[in-house]
Amino acid sequence: MLDNTRLRIAIQKSGRLSEDSRELLSRCGIKVNLHTQRLIALAENMPIDILRVRDDDIPGLVMDGVVDLGIIGENVLEEELLSRRAQGEDPRYFTLRRLDFGGCRLSLATPVDEAWNGPAALDGKRIATSYPHLLKRYLDQKGISFKSCLLNGSVEVAPRAGLADAICDLVSTGATLEANGLREVEVIYRSKSLSDPARRRNGRRQTAAD
Repeated sequence: MLDNTRLRIAIQKSGRLSEDSRELLSRCGIKVNLHTQRLIALAENMPIDILRVRDDDIPGLVMDGVVDLGIIGENVLEEELLSRRAQGEDPRYFTLRRLDFGGCRLSLATPVDEAWNGPAALDGKRIATSYPHLLKRYLDQKGISFKSCLLNGSVEVAPRAGLADAICDLVSTGATLEANGLREVEVIYRSKSLSDPARRRNGRRQTAAD
């Protein structure tokens, strides 16, 4: 069982933010072995526990007070916020700091051989995405109706597989889109990584976080 007097920090176990998060902890002087398969690692020189989890679990862990601090992409955080608000919840957190890594964008993409004349081209279409709430907010603001196809991975294959007419997914270089016969047509959200603390901590854990 975790010691409630120790600060708990959640980071991505693997993925695009994982290595940068590890380097950040090291630059902060936190000595911890993160090269094992253990999902909870204890710092050797500070009262800190590092939880290595899926990136989309981190916002919930912060909002529910399971961890005191999370390093997470803005896109994942905003999607969780919108999801909880849609369920009538009032999630609380605050952003401690915007970080200098993890930059990406959430974009709409369509098959390269299809004409694009703006978001209106998607009216009534089926769009595959892992970010249904961010997508809905954007297209609702444009007055565009659409059908959402929720996928948690390999979103780019959806048009070729006949699952969707277009996709809404994270883009860094665009190479994956090109490899799957797609082109980026519109950016709907720009994201960087954040360090987000839970709203409440006891005194000792607050000091460690600061």
